[in-house]
Amino acid sequence: MRLLIVEDEKELLESVAEGLRLSGYAVDTARDGVEAEDLFWSETYDLIVLDINLPKIDGFTLLKEIREEDKQVNVIMLTARTQVADRVKGLDLGANDYLIKPFHFDELEARIRSLLRRKQVVEDKVITYKNLSFDTGTKILTVNGDVIKLTAKELGIFEYLILNQGRTISAEELMEHVWDMNVSDVSNAVRVHMSALRRKIKEALGENIIRNEIGRGYVIDRE
Repeated sequence: MRLLIVEDEKELLESVAEGLRLSGYAVDTARDGVEAEDLFWSETYDLIVLDINLPKIDGFTLLKEIREEDKQVNVIMLTARTQVADRVKGLDLGANDYLIKPFHFDELEARIRSLLRRKQVVEDKVITYKNLSFDTGTKILTVNGDVIKLTAKELGIFEYLILNQGRTISAEELMEHVWDMNVSDVSNAVRVHMSALRRKIKEALGENIIRNEIGRGYVIDRE
């Protein structure tokens, strides 16, 4: 996934960019509207994090230009302004979400994950990987046309991993997105369901596509 971060505060920009790169994203940065405009026209992005108060071209003007050209790219607006009118204006111009500064990096990253997950589901209703196919609409997983019977939790884990191919997902992150309740032993709960999921896929596919990175989490590598 390729992201563009547009923010005129140098320290904040560098901090956010570094954090997202460590999470596995390809990240470009811009500190003013003109630089961002040039990058937008020369690259293709999956998501743009866009500050409102920018030198040269403000965020609202840039957002309007982006939406005239691209209706699909996700845009999260960043603003220090607390007025409801500014948030409404951003949403009316086509922003998908917004965050008010100061914000926690974890919250920004969670919103990015959520928007990218929705985008990929819309674009790729059926995801193929090796001889495996997963229909995100019906939640049916097949290998060479044969259905693999999974529990609800196993399906949730697999869907989250396949939508985040190439990125290592921790047990805590899986709990956050797959479970709707608090579990006292996070690691054990994930381990039990993950073990069953990996066994079923290996039996059907002949190989284990879910790697366990010790101390970090689980990942399905990009093909």
